[in-house]
Amino acid sequence: MRVVFMGTPDFAAAALAALIAAGHEIAAVYSQPPRPAGRGQDLRKSPVQQLAERHGLPVRHPVSLKSPDAQAEFAALNADIAVVAAYGLILPKAVLAAPRLGCLNIHASLLPRWRGAAPIQRAILAGDAETGITIMQMDEGLDTGAMLVKESVAIGPEMNAGALHDALAGLGARLIVETLAAPLPVAVPQPAAGVTYAAKISPAEAQIDWSKPAADTLRQIRAFAPVPGAWCMMEDGARLKVLAGEIVQKSGTAGLALDDALTVGCGEGALRLTLLQKAGKKAMNAGDFLRGQKVPAGTRFFA
Repeated sequence: MRVVFMGTPDFAAAALAALIAAGHEIAAVYSQPPRPAGRGQDLRKSPVQQLAERHGLPVRHPVSLKSPDAQAEFAALNADIAVVAAYGLILPKAVLAAPRLGCLNIHASLLPRWRGAAPIQRAILAGDAETGITIMQMDEGLDTGAMLVKESVAIGPEMNAGALHDALAGLGARLIVETLAAPLPVAVPQPAAGVTYAAKISPAEAQIDWSKPAADTLRQIRAFAPVPGAWCMMEDGARLKVLAGEIVQKSGTAGLALDDALTVGCGEGALRLTLLQKAGKKAMNAGDFLRGQKVPAGTRFFA
C-alpha cells in the first residue's frame, strides 16, 4: 500500500521499520520536530525521523494540521492509508478522511480500557494482569474508533514500563503489518462498558509515599521505570530514584530503613530496594550502591 506514517517515539519507530521491511511504499513520514535534549540542550530528532532519514524518506513536522494548507499538502500525498502511532498531534476530520482507507492507530492497550496518553504506565499502576495492542480505525474522538485487531500481552509481576513498552512495540509492529497484508478486517465498534482513561503522567505521581502499602509502591516503581523513575529523598538530602524493588516479609515504621540492606518500611509491609540511581549518577544495584554508601537501619527516607 501507499502509506503515510505518523509517529514520534521509539514505540512508533518499531512500526515504521516493520512497514518498510514489508515493502510498503511510504509516501511521507510525519513526526514531531526536533526538541532540545541532554545537558547541552542540542536539538535532537525523534526516533521516527532518524529512521525515516536513514531510509531516504521525506519527513514533515508541521506544528498543526488544522490549517487548509497543511490539510491540502496531506491530501496531495494520495495515500491508500495512514498509520498513526504515538504521533502527538490531533488529526482533524479532513486529515482523517483524506487517505482512501482512512487512518489506523496502533494503540498500546486493549480498548476500550486505557484510552489516552499513558496506557502502559496506567495498566501497571492499576495492577492489570494483561494489556495489549489494538489496531483501530481513527475517528474524531479520543481513542474511540472501531477496532480491527486486538492481541493481549501478560504483565508479569516484575515487568516494568520499559519492558512492557518494548513488548508492545514489537507486537504493534507485527500486527500492523499483518493488518495491511490482506483486505482490512471488519471494524468492530468499541463496547460502551469498560471504558477507562489513561491520563498523562504528572511529575508528582512519581514521588514515593512510604505510607502507602508496599504492593502499591512497587507498582509505582515498576510503572515509572526506567523513566521518569519513582523517587524519594534520603536522610542526607540526596534525591534517589528507585528503579526496582521487591516485597519482603517485614514490617516497621513507614519510610524507615529496617535493616542494613535497603529494606524500607511502608504503610503496609516493606520493600527492599534493588536498583537505585542518585542524581547525576548511573543506576546501580543494591550491592554496588551499599559499597559506596552505607545505609544503616534507622535511616530515614522521605517523600
